[in-house]
Amino acid sequence: MAAHLSSGRVNLTALREAGRRELREFLDKCAGSKAIVWDEYLTGPFGLIAQYSLLKEHEVEKMFTLKPGRLPQADVKNIIFFVRPKLELMDIITDNVLREDRGRSPQRDFHILFVPRRSLLCEQWLKEQGVLGSFIHREQYSLDLIPFDGDLLSMESESAFKECYLESDQTSLYHAAKGLMTLQALYGTIPQIFGKGECARHVANMMIRMKREFPGSQNSIFPVFDTLLLLDRNVDLLTPLATQLTYEGLIDEIYGIQNTYVKLPPEKFAPKKQGDGGKDLPTEPKKLQLNSAEELYAEIRDKNFNAVGSVLSKKAKIISAAFEERHHAKTVGEIKQFVSQLPHMQAARSSLANHTSIAELIKDITTSEDFFDNLTVEQEFMSGIDTDKVNNYIEDCIAQKHPLIKILRLVCLQSVCNSGLKQKVLDHYKREILQTYGYEHVLTLNNLEKAGLLKPQTSGRNNYPTIRKTLRLWMDDVNEQNPNDISYVYSGYAPLSVRLAQLLARPGWRSIEEVLKMLPGPHFEERQQLPTGLQKKRQHGENRVTLVFFLGGVTYAEIAALRFLSQMEDGGTEYVIATTKLINGTSWIKSLMEKLEPAPF
Repeated sequence: MAAHLSSGRVNLTALREAGRRELREFLDKCAGSKAIVWDEYLTGPFGLIAQYSLLKEHEVEKMFTLKPGRLPQADVKNIIFFVRPKLELMDIITDNVLREDRGRSPQRDFHILFVPRRSLLCEQWLKEQGVLGSFIHREQYSLDLIPFDGDLLSMESESAFKECYLESDQTSLYHAAKGLMTLQALYGTIPQIFGKGECARHVANMMIRMKREFPGSQNSIFPVFDTLLLLDRNVDLLTPLATQLTYEGLIDEIYGIQNTYVKLPPEKFAPKKQGDGGKDLPTEPKKLQLNSAEELYAEIRDKNFNAVGSVLSKKAKIISAAFEERHHAKTVGEIKQFVSQLPHMQAARSSLANHTSIAELIKDITTSEDFFDNLTVEQEFMSGIDTDKVNNYIEDCIAQKHPLIKILRLVCLQSVCNSGLKQKVLDHYKREILQTYGYEHVLTLNNLEKAGLLKPQTSGRNNYPTIRKTLRLWMDDVNEQNPNDISYVYSGYAPLSVRLAQLLARPGWRSIEEVLKMLPGPHFEERQQLPTGLQKKRQHGENRVTLVFFLGGVTYAEIAALRFLSQMEDGGTEYVIATTKLINGTSWIKSLMEKLEPAPF
């Protein structure tokens, strides 16, 4: 994994190293051979911190997935459970431990590692089941912020948005504050904190309290970050609902990127052989890792999809020209030089082949009529056209029983772009959805209303046009090939969240005071005192570094927009992004869906 920013100012390797150190210390406590039993959800995030080789060095011989029943056979001294503190997982562990053959010799020792925090509730539960005493080591591993790339950190807490906005559960906010304290311990105290939203306020308060309670945590590290911007997801509910139009955003919308990996339909990746009539096509999905360690991906990931084709064809010409060079290599020295470049050229060629295949897969979808119709409606809503009446396209999609999530994304988008829907429009949509998809979705509609995504217009006025105009959220003349504004990531719509970050840097939020009041939650500023001698004297032309933390999730298109701002010549600010979870409209709505189970009689 590459851990470098374009400018190399912030190096996230220290964070990954700290995570590895903590893991090694725990593994060394459990002396002897080991098997790890994984809570499946954790394997992806852990893979970004520690490769299997690190576990092997510490005598981890076997790995199993946590499931009910007897544990698989393993001739090891220690069994270690790596789990999130969830009660349903405690039931499975209890089952595993109780089925252990006590008569076997030698006996195996059990240990449990809670990620990211120990939970009294879970330990009490294990005690009631009579198995707590079986665990020799019960510890926690604070996997708060996981480095996903050189400028990207995520907590990968899939239910954070739902917990914060529907259940008033602040656990994930506490973890966010803890993660930020860890970050400050490694990269210095962040002198300025800005925030917008209720959750942002809570996180800032917790950080200030933690700092007061642990005065020793003041370190003498020169601060790497100048500013922390905490943003609530519900300050900008619009952005995740829209279809992302960057290369990486579309890969995520269509195939879903999990912990930097994507699984793709294999047929485009089969090596083409003459004359075998397409038999023996692979059936396993093609799994690829996507991050900036791959040169070509780093170059195209944040481009609007319409600008990707020309880059790929340019690259193809360069690579084939490079391979042609071999015919001109005459002397031993020239041949040696060519051979030394060969591995890099072959890697570049295979990277190009993969991305050409992915681009073809995406193009099949983006050129379809349905994709175009859906996008047209989204863009009409975002530019303020006909947001206040029932939409014909949405009605047709319901009548043709298109996937429910697609319908919900569009209806929520319309509601957000109209500051809520008129009651009669809202009732009409709800009735249509329940009659077509089933009344068990009434809880989902209720959740969407509670989260502010699909709601009646209460104040009787629509604030969205004012917000749109003041923050320049809709740009008519967008340049997708050589963008000059962040709106290229949605081909016209500039993500509200990123506009707030951009305006904070210059000219400052005072210029948009009125609009900030229209958006939910308080906005605030805090300053953290730095020990003497650590105040920054900025060199001429040196960029400021801002950490933007999205509480409740961030999309790849927003990340692309912030990277675009980092790279602007006269921008003066470089961004590092942190979030509770990487999301897209589909995964986000899914996290809020609930099915009424039929009664069991």
